[in-house]
Amino acid sequence: MISGIKWGDDMENNDLSLGQVVCSKSGRDKGRYMVVVEKIDSQYVKVADGKIRKIEKAKKKKIKHLMKTNHILFTICNKLETGQEVTNQEILKQLQQLGYNTQLRKGEGV
Repeated sequence: MISGIKWGDDMENNDLSLGQVVCSKSGRDKGRYMVVVEKIDSQYVKVADGKIRKIEKAKKKKIKHLMKTNHILFTICNKLETGQEVTNQEILKQLQQLGYNTQLRKGEGV
């Protein structure tokens, strides 16, 4: 757990932003921090972490299965909004700079 993070309220109101750092509450990726890379509709977004879940194959995830943090990666947000390419290395580096653990857990693939 990262100290100093305020968790957002219930995610039902879809107040996620592109570039927002979120944590998965359920599924195989439970506990993994990722970045919102696309808004699909009022219930779904696509997320990537740059390591396990690459941006080329971003995970479609229900918003109710995510906890948001108050961190938004603005450089990634700006690139996504203007149609520029975002690399997995950029996502991974920025998550690491904020102190999010991006190491693989025992038993996870490469």
